[in-house]
Amino acid sequence: MRPKVKPEGPQNGTPTAGGSGPSTEAAFQIAIRSLAARPYSVAELKQKLRLKRVTSKAIEETVTRLKKLGFLNDRKLAEQYASSLARNRAFGRFRVERELRARRVDPRSVEPALKAAFEEIDERGLLERVLDKKIGSLRLPLTRARLASLLAGLRRRGFRTEDIIRAVRARPELAPVADDADLEAVEE
Repeated sequence: MRPKVKPEGPQNGTPTAGGSGPSTEAAFQIAIRSLAARPYSVAELKQKLRLKRVTSKAIEETVTRLKKLGFLNDRKLAEQYASSLARNRAFGRFRVERELRARRVDPRSVEPALKAAFEEIDERGLLERVLDKKIGSLRLPLTRARLASLLAGLRRRGFRTEDIIRAVRARPELAPVADDADLEAVEE
């Protein structure tokens, strides 16, 4: 049985004999299919189109058209993604910021998105919930190494060191090790 071969041409996004890459319409279709799967930042979508060997001109025209249609908006993506990460994944401010920057969201949209996300969510309350969950899974007896691991895990989730130390010191079940250890030194 012979494999099916797609005919060349703009309908499937492959260059024709005289062309240098997918047409603007083919680039638009690639972008729409991608955006249907998940939201993309402008920079992510441009990179995806570059990987599909779309010309720079076609990329710019596609991005402009998608922005006009309201399908591509870094500010809206940043706000929704930041809120989702904070609420659903229980990430602190620093981790949410790092995730937004990794998605290459427009830098001007990051700070307002963080502000909006953490206005509706109490970060210290979020830290307390995460700490409750982590304490429930700790193996006892609690050692200095396990305490250091707990602190590092909370730090990776994006919480401020001062807030973590304050929350750990307020826990009676962590008091014996937390009081003996210099928490700032353990954290590093």
